[in-house]
Amino acid sequence: MAKKILAVDDERHIVRLVQVNLQRHGYEVHTAYDGREALEKVKEVNPDLIVLDVMMPHLDGFGVLKRLKADPETRDIPVIMLTAKAQDADVFRGWQSGVDSYLTKPFNPLELITFVERILDRPDDDGSVIDL
Repeated sequence: MAKKILAVDDERHIVRLVQVNLQRHGYEVHTAYDGREALEKVKEVNPDLIVLDVMMPHLDGFGVLKRLKADPETRDIPVIMLTAKAQDADVFRGWQSGVDSYLTKPFNPLELITFVERILDRPDDDGSVIDL
């Protein structure tokens, strides 16, 4: 079964770019275009990972992340921040808020795929890895 990813950005062309590239690598991609819609989709879809912009209407990415991390049902969902906010303070805030990766725009889609694969292919919490 394909891993589910929620792509969240108010720029539709960015969402489409993320969606197409992730789908080409076998992921099931759901989309949202602002922070409120993102929180609704998380409850509806229960994604394995979220690719999240910072600057969005209604609720920014840091607000979404704060709510996700405060909820026991969603706090363990990995989040990749994909944003134009590249200042050191913004990156630091992302790490402090609990993001798993921080990728700045403009971005290379292959770099995003690499981040997604590294996060979703992590060994279980017990540290064991299954060798085939």
